[in-house]
Amino acid sequence: GGRGAAVAGLRRAVSGGGQGPGKRSEPARPQALEQSLLRLLVCPLSKRPLRYEETTNELINEELGIAYPVIDGIPNMIPEAARTTKKSPPEVSKQP
Repeated sequence: GGRGAAVAGLRRAVSGGGQGPGKRSEPARPQALEQSLLRLLVCPLSKRPLRYEETTNELINEELGIAYPVIDGIPNMIPEAARTTKKSPPEVSKQP
């Protein structure tokens, strides 16, 4: 019921539906992000455009050094779900 069914329906719609008759199950592989969505999405923290990295299936914010995962073709844009891509934040240069 409720939200769980809606999320499952969204995932089916994004993935192109369920298994058709006579189709065998293939090994699961990460589903890529729709390129048409990429130009609409921005980082929720900086409001800047994101770069899609196909090899890791993530949306990258180079400025902040974070990467948002894309799960089943759906970007997880919750800041707590992002991983850091840099070891330390860029240093602010102090000029006298």
